Amino acid sequence: MLIALAALCPLGMLGAQDNALTLSSALEKAMANNYGIILSRSNADVAGINNDWGNAGRYPTVSFSASDNNSYNLTGQSYTGRLTGGLALNWTLFDGFYVQLTKSRLETLEDLSKGQLAVMVENTVEDVILAYYNVLLQEERLEVLHTVMVLSEDRYSYEQRKKDLGGSVTYDVLQAQNVYLSDKAAWMNQEVVLRNAVRNLNFLLGDTPESQWTFLEEFEADAQPYVLSDLLDRMKASNLTLKNQYSNLMLAENQTERSRSAYYPSLSLGTGIDATQTWTGGGTGGNASLVPYGNLRLSFDIYSAGARKRSVEIARIQEENAQVEIREMEHALTNELFNLHDYYGVRQALVDLARENLAAAELNMSISEEKYKSGVINSFNYRDVQLLYLNASLGRLQAIYNLVTTKTALTRLTGGFLQEGAEVAAD
Repeated sequence: MLIALAALCPLGMLGAQDNALTLSSALEKAMANNYGIILSRSNADVAGINNDWGNAGRYPTVSFSASDNNSYNLTGQSYTGRLTGGLALNWTLFDGFYVQLTKSRLETLEDLSKGQLAVMVENTVEDVILAYYNVLLQEERLEVLHTVMVLSEDRYSYEQRKKDLGGSVTYDVLQAQNVYLSDKAAWMNQEVVLRNAVRNLNFLLGDTPESQWTFLEEFEADAQPYVLSDLLDRMKASNLTLKNQYSNLMLAENQTERSRSAYYPSLSLGTGIDATQTWTGGGTGGNASLVPYGNLRLSFDIYSAGARKRSVEIARIQEENAQVEIREMEHALTNELFNLHDYYGVRQALVDLARENLAAAELNMSISEEKYKSGVINSFNYRDVQLLYLNASLGRLQAIYNLVTTKTALTRLTGGFLQEGAEVAAD
């Protein structure tokens, strides 16, 4: 199965470092090592092995048996021995099309198992993308917090120098120190958040918690406008969860036919050969026999107290329930698609607003620093500007991450991850 990510993000190449990790290489690791994918792949293999005509009952069964029985008569001082053996073949020639229906059921179960594997792969792809970008988000947040901490440290040093020269008081120095220590604590906490994000990614990759990487992707969202009608068409045609629900409907329909097959007679063939060798002691001699046989057996259940009728009625109700579940799933997926499409449009605009807001905050920060050092604004005003810059920076990062999550969800919902060269139709 090929994973198309061109519509979601650029795929980098591995760098010279051994621990370099691009999004594409992270996905390759997850496909090979993710625990859920390994288990789902094994389940699909089991379903493929079970999908066999022999398992459905099409072929005859052959059995061999042998026994040796010996006895000794204490009174007559004689013994008796009996060696028997048999080779038997049993074959159901007709059972109301039950064999064909069972084989069809096994094929559907194999398809469903493969579909469940595809859903697991799809969900893992989404989880890895979000985990990878979450690491990038936390790295960017760490850098922003470090920048604010450095600014606070510079302010603290500046107030100390002013106090040494008699231009500042202890109150201003303590205030600057408190701000610096608070910013440093936030930066240190963010380091822990980043390490946790890397460990969460390592778990999805099936790698050890202590593995460290150099992340090569850019923390940006490749946005494009989507056409809602095209998204709906792709969802109905390619959504993997919906496809699996269709397989469940096929299983329900198959069960209805299997229940109806009980109304037909059953014809079976039994053939084989039995061999017997007996011997006795005390002069009574022995004998041998070789007896082939062949039998046809026709059976028909005339009356079963309504069990067959009830079985068919229950199977039909379950089939109708499966159809309702499909309609419910289509409705739920359509609602989710509408919601995601709305969020996607808004979050595209929010990214642009966040970038504009950050540019203004950076300019304000630069101007305020000069005003603070020249005494035009006080330390409280300068801190307010710092906080505005911090919030604008973190807001831009969160806006980018929100757009990435929405686009990833749209790609999963429309089945875009497991289609070669898949791209959702756009304007």
